[in-house]
Amino acid sequence: MTLLYIILGTLLIACGALIGIFTVGINERRIHNNLLYLVALSSGTMLGGAFIHLLPEAANILSIESIAIVMMFTVIIYLLIEKILHWRHCHDGENCTIHTFGTLNLIGDGIHNFIDGIVIAAAFVTDYRIGLTTLIAMAAHEIPQEIGDFGVLLHAGFNKRKALLWNFVIALTAVVGGIVGWLTISSYGDITPYLLPIAAGGFIYIAVSDLLPELRQQEDLKTFFGHFFCLLIGVGIMFAAKLLGGE
Repeated sequence: MTLLYIILGTLLIACGALIGIFTVGINERRIHNNLLYLVALSSGTMLGGAFIHLLPEAANILSIESIAIVMMFTVIIYLLIEKILHWRHCHDGENCTIHTFGTLNLIGDGIHNFIDGIVIAAAFVTDYRIGLTTLIAMAAHEIPQEIGDFGVLLHAGFNKRKALLWNFVIALTAVVGGIVGWLTISSYGDITPYLLPIAAGGFIYIAVSDLLPELRQQEDLKTFFGHFFCLLIGVGIMFAAKLLGGE
């Protein structure tokens, strides 16, 4: 029954990625005009997720030195991956329709969802009531983050259908993480702390290297502060999720 609870719970979290379906009937131009607001929201949830959730949780078990080293190599590896992806899609003067930060966002989100699955597994293995509380806390920050991720994919050049499909496929890594977590925890104990700095480093790299520069280019001060406010909302959502989760 515990494994069944884990699978159902992670599937529920994964379905949050389908929230982008509500934009299908919206005019493309209207979506395009509001994309940077979603990018700003995603930037805030990524930074908040890294600094408010992932790193403090990792610090409960790992040393600061270990966390710093893992994050450093994560940033370096993300830079290498981004360069390889950019070369593969855009070399020799070809027209690059899909920006590499969209693919990087999928990679980072996949790692994050996989860890979420492990966390859900650990919670349900401990007690089903703790598992339910964990699901509620995750939904509080996953749904807004999925909205932001959907906007990032659109901004990266994905059409709505592909953005929705890939967002959902990547969200299913939570189910994989839940099953792997259940098997691993049963045999070796919780491995989540060792994955947290990797997800945090990926989120910070994507936000600082790719998303925030998009917002900084905005010349209209009023529009910029609108984007900035959305970024703060994203950070605030992460704070609220932490309080809701009782962490």
